[in-house]
Amino acid sequence: MSLRSRLVIGLVTIAIILVCPLLFAIQSLYGLHGDAVALSNGDFAASLLLGRLREGLNDVRRVELSLLFATNEKRVTAREALEREVNRAASLADSLSHFDLSRYGADVSESVLRIAQVAQPEYQAAIRNDTTAADSLSSHVFVPALDRADSTVILAEHELWTRTQQRIAGQEVAIRKAELVSIVALILAVIIAALVAAWLTRSISEPIDDLKSGMSAVADGDLKVSLRSPSTRTDEFGELAQSFREMTQQLNELDKLKAEFVSVASHELKTPLNVMIGYLQLLEEGVYGPLTEKQQEVNRTIAAQANTLIRLVKQLLDVSRFEAGGGRIEPREMNVRQMLTELEHAFHVLAMQREVQFCVKVANDIVDVVSWDSDRINEVLGNLLSNAFKFTPLGGTVELSVSSHERGVLMRVCDTGAGIPAEQLPHIFEKFYQADNQGAAHVSGTGLGLAIAKQIVEAHGGTISCDSTLGVGTTFTIILPVRVTRRSSLQRALPGAAA
Repeated sequence: MSLRSRLVIGLVTIAIILVCPLLFAIQSLYGLHGDAVALSNGDFAASLLLGRLREGLNDVRRVELSLLFATNEKRVTAREALEREVNRAASLADSLSHFDLSRYGADVSESVLRIAQVAQPEYQAAIRNDTTAADSLSSHVFVPALDRADSTVILAEHELWTRTQQRIAGQEVAIRKAELVSIVALILAVIIAALVAAWLTRSISEPIDDLKSGMSAVADGDLKVSLRSPSTRTDEFGELAQSFREMTQQLNELDKLKAEFVSVASHELKTPLNVMIGYLQLLEEGVYGPLTEKQQEVNRTIAAQANTLIRLVKQLLDVSRFEAGGGRIEPREMNVRQMLTELEHAFHVLAMQREVQFCVKVANDIVDVVSWDSDRINEVLGNLLSNAFKFTPLGGTVELSVSSHERGVLMRVCDTGAGIPAEQLPHIFEKFYQADNQGAAHVSGTGLGLAIAKQIVEAHGGTISCDSTLGVGTTFTIILPVRVTRRSSLQRALPGAAA
C-alpha cells in the first residue's frame, strides 16, 4: 500500500468514526422532534378541545337558566340557543375519539343526548308556566345529565394530563439516554480515531526517523550503516530505503577508492622526494666528490626546495586523509591545562631562538577536563603558534590565552607581527591562499595550515576567526564546546551541530 493510499484510508476512517456520533445525535434529535410534534398536534389539541367542550357545557347551563326564567317572548330565542349549544357540545364530544378519548366522548355524548331529550319537555312546561314541572325536569334530569358531562370532561382532562406527563417523562428518559449514548459513542470514536492516528503516525514517523538516523550516520562518516526499514516494503519508504542502500554502497566504494588514492599518492610522492633529499645530502657531504662553492649553493637551494615540497606533500596528504575520512575526529577526555603546559614547553625553545616573548595565560574558571580530539587540537594550536612566531619580528610578543565562554572554551593566539591586509582576511582559510605578508615570514608557507585548522575546528562543532591590523599584529580566536561527540566535517554546515 502506498503512502498516499495509507493517508487517504486513515483520514477517511477517522472522518467516518467521528461522523457516526453526529449521525446518531441527529437521528435522536429527529426522534425528539417527532415526539414533540405528536405532543403538540395530539395532547395539546385534545386539551384545547376539552376546554372548548367545558365552555360549551357551561353555555348549555347558562342558556337553560335563561329558558326557565325568561319571558315567553324570549324563551323562543333561548330554546334555539339551547339547541345550538347542545348540538355544538355533541359535535365536540364526538371529536374526542380522534385523540384516544372515545370512551369519555361516548359518555359525554350520552349525557348531551339526555339533555337534548329533556330540553323540549322542559321548554313546553316553561311555556305553559308550569314551573313545578319545568323545575322538576331541570333538577332531576337536565342538571344531573349536565353534571355527569362536566365530571366526564374533568376525568378526560385528568387522563390527558397523566398521559402528557408520562410522555414528557418518557421524553426526558429518551433525552438522557440519547445524551449518554452520544457521549459514549463520541468517547469511543475519539479513542478509535486516536488509535488510527497513532498507527498512521507511527507507520510514517518510524521510517522517517530511521532514515534520519541513517543519514546522520552517513554524515558522520559511517558508510556501513543499515536501515531498520526493510527494502521489501511496497510504499515510498521502501523505495527510499532501497535508494539509501544503493547510495551508501556507492559512497563506500568511492571512499575506498579515495583512501587507496591517498595511500598510493603518499607512497608515490614521498618516496622519490626522500630519495632526492638523500642524494642531495650525500652531495652536501662530499660522498661523490668535492663541490665548488657555487655548486654547494645550488645544492642547498635544491635541498631547501625539496624540503618545502615534501612539507607541502605532507600537508596535502593530511588534508586528503582528513577529507577522505569525512573529516572524522575521535574525541576523548583530556586535561586542558596539561595540553597547554606541553605546548608552552614545546614552543619555549623556538621563542628563545627567535628572541620573541612567549606566554600562555590560563583563566582560573576554565574546565579542567574536556572531550576533544587532542591530536587534532594540538595540531591546530601548533599551526597557529608556528604562524605567529613565523611573522613576529625580534623582540615581539606571542601569547596564547584560554578562558571560559558561554559556548565552552575560548582560545586566542595573539602576535605583534606583520598583520594581514583587511581585504585579504576573508580568504585566509582557503586552500593554498597566502596573504601579501609573506615577505615578513622567516620561512615560506604552503597555504594549507589554516585550511586544515578550520576543518578540524568545525569538525569539533566550534568556530575559528581572525582579526588583524597591518603592521600591528594578528589574533586568531577559537571557540570550542566542552564536550564533543564523534562527528564529521560534513556536519559543520548543519544548524545546531555543536555538541
